[in-house]
Amino acid sequence: MNSKFSISDFKSGVVVFLVALPLCLGISLACGVPIFSGILSGIVGGFIVAIFSSSKYSVSGPAAGLTAIVVTSISQLGSYENFLAAVFFAGIVQIIFGIIKAGFISNFIPNAVVKGMLAGIGIILIIKQLPHFVGYDADPEGDMYFIQSDGHNSISDLYYMFNYITPGSLIIGIVSFLLLIISEKPFYKNNKLFSFIPGPLLVVGFGILLNVAFSGYSFLKISSKHLVNLPNINNFNDLKTNLIFPDFSLINSQEFWIIVLTLAIVASIETLLSFEAIDKLVPQKGSVNSNKELIAQGIGNSISGLIGALPLTSVIVRSSANINAGAKSKLSAIIHALLLMLSVLFIPFILRLIPNSALAVILIMIGYKLANISLFKSQYKAGIDQFLPFISTILFMLFTDLLKGVSLGLFIAIIFILKQSYKMPFKVIEEQIDGRLNVFIKLSQNVTFITKGKFIELFKSIPDGAEVHIDGGRTRFIDKDILEIIHNYKDSSSVHKINLVLEEFKED
Repeated sequence: MNSKFSISDFKSGVVVFLVALPLCLGISLACGVPIFSGILSGIVGGFIVAIFSSSKYSVSGPAAGLTAIVVTSISQLGSYENFLAAVFFAGIVQIIFGIIKAGFISNFIPNAVVKGMLAGIGIILIIKQLPHFVGYDADPEGDMYFIQSDGHNSISDLYYMFNYITPGSLIIGIVSFLLLIISEKPFYKNNKLFSFIPGPLLVVGFGILLNVAFSGYSFLKISSKHLVNLPNINNFNDLKTNLIFPDFSLINSQEFWIIVLTLAIVASIETLLSFEAIDKLVPQKGSVNSNKELIAQGIGNSISGLIGALPLTSVIVRSSANINAGAKSKLSAIIHALLLMLSVLFIPFILRLIPNSALAVILIMIGYKLANISLFKSQYKAGIDQFLPFISTILFMLFTDLLKGVSLGLFIAIIFILKQSYKMPFKVIEEQIDGRLNVFIKLSQNVTFITKGKFIELFKSIPDGAEVHIDGGRTRFIDKDILEIIHNYKDSSSVHKINLVLEEFKED
């Protein structure tokens, strides 16, 4: 393997590890499951899914978008063990989705919606991480929902955080922010020594040092609730204690299989959305086989269900961090998983010294890159049909969640698509030839049922005695409803003394 690529992938793997660690832990807390379950999910996503994936950049792990489904499903099934059985079978269903080539669904997601999803995630990251930046950690890391478990919401927390500022955390946050800015400067990137230390690793290193230095001062001391929280795994017995295995006793229950299908469908949709978003961030467009990805995700979820891990998807936050850090191959995802495993097993005492505020700065910077102002400007200049689905996706995501935001953006985009299709089903030219009106109708490439009204209006407007030519030479698809209208018009044309000529007409 090219050594230059290996170095880039190693640095990217470190960055993704630093991003993934608090998210894995936070999503576990948000789901109300053992905290080690999120770490396991990240490890499976990095190792197993990456091996079977066709993507160089995607990083899989526990997804915030599945939190509500996880909480509800555990409640309905009665235990986490029963839920794990559902995760196992959901993975099998995803594999079936891939085999029957259901990944084509991603081809129908408009670019404006995908870009809106990227920007929405970026804005949510910034809003959600600002409280952690100042040391207000009431909402767990990884929660991406507007309404929080503590009764507050993403916006109200921006007010409450000023009442709970932790001086030590705030100072570390400010220093971390300055260090990240420095790490982006050319003199840092071009320096042979500094270039080997990714900005996020620099931030975490200084965060730990400042945390230790502040421990001797009561005003600046940072309590454990503002630091990374990890399970205690000191030996093999501790590891076994943290592993939970599935209970298949409910497989005859209808409710069980409804949850299986729900998990499989939502996880697949989130993965396909993530890959569409990743495709917008990398130069090699369309390089991912969506069907192969569904199979890879399915294998990962089946294994997750068997060993007690949370369900996983391809996650845009981790993936974008991977891309921004300069990943060249899937080795970076594997390295991130290896670091997750080794750190939890061998250096949890060091990880517990990492301030949440330092990690918050890393996530805020990722959010800024996803929601940069140039993206808003380009979408605005592209016209209302691009900007409205884009901004609607962002706003609805901000006040609900990812899937609801994408659904609204998709609905609005479809309205514009239908409106455009209704406007342009054909081109009409009228000429007087030898004293007789000739109407030339040139059909568009795709003529769908929604243009029925346009055809009916056109045929009614043609006066008796005209000669009508319908040219289907450019048409690749014509809906049967339209064909029926044309044939009905042809059948009645003699009554109105109209000579109807069908040219290069395709009816199959």
